[in-house]
Amino acid sequence: MAITTLGCKINQFESAAMAEALGKEGFRVVPFDGVADIYVINTCTVTSRTDAESRRLIRRASRQNPSARIVVTGCYAQVAFEELLDMPGVNLVLGNSEKKGIAAMLREVGDGRKALVSDISLERDAGGAHLESFAEHTRAFLQVQNGCDAFCSYCIVPYARGRSRSVPLAEALAGIRTFAAQGFKEVVLTGIHLGGYGLDLTPPLTLLDLLVAAEEQRLVERVRVGSVEPTEVSDSLIAFLAGSKHVCPHLHIPLQSGSDRVLKRMNRKYAASLFRDVVEKLVCALPHVCIGTDIITGFPGESSEEFEEGFRFLESLPLAYFHVFPFSPRTGTPAATMKDQVQSGVIKERAKALRKLSEEKKKAYYRGFVGHELPVLIQSREENGLLKGLARNYMPVYVEGDDSLINSERPVRITGVVREEVKGELVALHCP
Repeated sequence: MAITTLGCKINQFESAAMAEALGKEGFRVVPFDGVADIYVINTCTVTSRTDAESRRLIRRASRQNPSARIVVTGCYAQVAFEELLDMPGVNLVLGNSEKKGIAAMLREVGDGRKALVSDISLERDAGGAHLESFAEHTRAFLQVQNGCDAFCSYCIVPYARGRSRSVPLAEALAGIRTFAAQGFKEVVLTGIHLGGYGLDLTPPLTLLDLLVAAEEQRLVERVRVGSVEPTEVSDSLIAFLAGSKHVCPHLHIPLQSGSDRVLKRMNRKYAASLFRDVVEKLVCALPHVCIGTDIITGFPGESSEEFEEGFRFLESLPLAYFHVFPFSPRTGTPAATMKDQVQSGVIKERAKALRKLSEEKKKAYYRGFVGHELPVLIQSREENGLLKGLARNYMPVYVEGDDSLINSERPVRITGVVREEVKGELVALHCP
């Protein structure tokens, strides 16, 4: 069996969970680019490009072994299961709820063709937190939340993932503890709408409650937080991060647009000024914090003036990087039928300008650490012969050293930035 994954960290976590469950049932997981009896494609549907990539992977699997059984699951499968089942070679289409029972589903369907996709809006179980190991990674992703209640006008995710729902606190903490026992030095908390963690539990909790509990119990050396909405970065969360010894000084806070008029059309529940306020408070409390964001360009009706307004807004902020997404209409969302769709050529030019700005921001952020000493989690030996590691502020760092250092956190002095590579040297540990 071979598994490949598109999209977010939640999908990566769920692919690992499927591989683990199938391994317990006697299946052996092999690389996706080889010959397998069963291919599993865990899809994403955030953009039309990811849909196209999913279809390409299906065709590739069919070419590699025309007699193989092909299973398609994930968000694209959830919202377009009929389309996928019609593709040659596809044997089984599973919704996001059904993927948890993939082994049983494979036995049930056999060599037939079937789609098993339930109404995700009725799902109340968050899923996740049932993974015993996370092979071939030095960091582990832990799903503690699923679904989203925001219904931004461009986003298909609430239709593919359902309503917001959370893993109970004790179960989430047990998940962190399990990964730590497996030897992982960092656990990344993930969710579709992570900042909504706990609001559906009884009694209601918050993401901060989870972070405080993980900190107090000292479950793992490093905890990293995934994406959090700007409205959910409270003063209390900022104060906690400033004093934390285990939660990494890194937040990804989606902005989507720096123009209030565009934000309103997007159905985002804040103004650009709130985003600025959050960023400035974070930098004041944690001067070396890494703040990343998401930007959509070419949203319907985005005028040249609105684009320039948003560009200047991003330019003025102390951000470390941003992910740029050219607008892609998703069938079933309000934005897909909005008037004044922006021409694709214009979108490409705007995306290019934004990515260039992001690269400039990233290099400036990296250069600010030259001469500083940072704790770096050593992850792998790279093709250039150097060890690659990740600082707590999400900065990739390359050092010389022995393979025995992999999966250990070591102090590193940053010596320079060459193009996009941050170079460093290990600092000798002094025994007391």
